[in-house]
Amino acid sequence: MSLGKSAVADQPLSAPLSLQFDYTRSVGPTIGAFLTAIRDGRLIGARGSDGRVYAPPPEYDPNTAEPLTEFVDVSDTGTVESWTWMPEPIAGQPLAHPFAWALIKLDGADTSLLHAVDVGTPDSIRTGMRVRAHWSDQRFGRIQDIEYFEPGESDARPSVSSDGDGAEAVTMLTTPVALDYMHSASAEESYFLRGLAEGRLIGGRTGPGDKVYIPPRGANPTSGIPTRDQVELPDKGIVTTFCIVNVPFLGQKIKPPYVAAYVLLDGADIPFLHLILECDAADVRMGMRVEAKWRRREEWGHTLQNIEYFRPTGEPDAEYDTFEHHL
Repeated sequence: MSLGKSAVADQPLSAPLSLQFDYTRSVGPTIGAFLTAIRDGRLIGARGSDGRVYAPPPEYDPNTAEPLTEFVDVSDTGTVESWTWMPEPIAGQPLAHPFAWALIKLDGADTSLLHAVDVGTPDSIRTGMRVRAHWSDQRFGRIQDIEYFEPGESDARPSVSSDGDGAEAVTMLTTPVALDYMHSASAEESYFLRGLAEGRLIGGRTGPGDKVYIPPRGANPTSGIPTRDQVELPDKGIVTTFCIVNVPFLGQKIKPPYVAAYVLLDGADIPFLHLILECDAADVRMGMRVEAKWRRREEWGHTLQNIEYFRPTGEPDAEYDTFEHHL
């Protein structure tokens, strides 16, 4: 059913989005040595072929590209080389109140380390200022084991933490990654999302007789014409291609095995990805007729998650030649 063009006059939707995940990597012998030293309450650099001490140590000599293997102890006290003020800290930064980011040349090093300096006002920091590391009471082999730098001198090193005493070298590092941003939907995406909030599936096309895309694209990929003609589609369709997920992973909400499939709704010309449940994973097949299992109405929002999953209808499978051009 065509819905015309009236809804595209509505203001596009926008909402804050947050992308978060933990990034885990092996650190190798050079960064691993640096992190192990930090865990043990020390700071080290590496001596390059030019005689300079690089701290933090790079994995390879900047002049010869050879691995750096000669590690050198440096002080946890140094001099501010340059700085910039952070008036409004964001989540995940070293301090929750205003502070300075600074490049600090540690005593015994020839290069600078980037870290936070805790001072009250931007007038309280200057190039050439002497600062010392403020170590965390518990250390695990991360740069955050130094909570921040503060004005002053220090000759004393922190005691070796219980985590570092006799522990093995640091070989892995897990870093939380977060990206917060404001997403503004296109006019076509907006009418699709508004439809979902009402329990409807709305695709888009350039005009009568043209291909129907769901979710609607901003424009027809072959002609470049906007897909402003709205088409309401049923919540039934067929499985075109699918994947059986057998491998567990962090944050997984469904116990494997389960099926992620491309569902081609009746009347649509492009499938979209969703879950297939309420049947054995081994029974899912191309051409299987499925229908949407909607969440309770009070749980609906502007999201495709309003459909909890698709499930078999029990109807006869579609013939392959009816969907072979929609794979």
